[in-house]
Amino acid sequence: MCLGIPGKVTEIYQEHDMLMGKVDFGGVFKRVCLEHVPESKIGDYVIVHVGFALSRIDEGEARQIFSFLEGMNELGELQLGGPDEVSR
Repeated sequence: MCLGIPGKVTEIYQEHDMLMGKVDFGGVFKRVCLEHVPESKIGDYVIVHVGFALSRIDEGEARQIFSFLEGMNELGELQLGGPDEVSR
């Protein structure tokens, strides 16, 4: 099953002419492409699927989704690390 996971934008930068961000997924930080949501600002919440932010959502909705996924034990993939994980 493919899921979009909510995360909080903590940093925004350009990389190879692409709008990128550092996104916090409950303590796990990943590099994410922000090209589909160029209006995103630091502190915004975004829905991320396979490294791409697809939409912005409000904090309450993000927390509700994250809590639901956590309750279903669907967040294990985030904790596996990988090439897109960045240090805090």
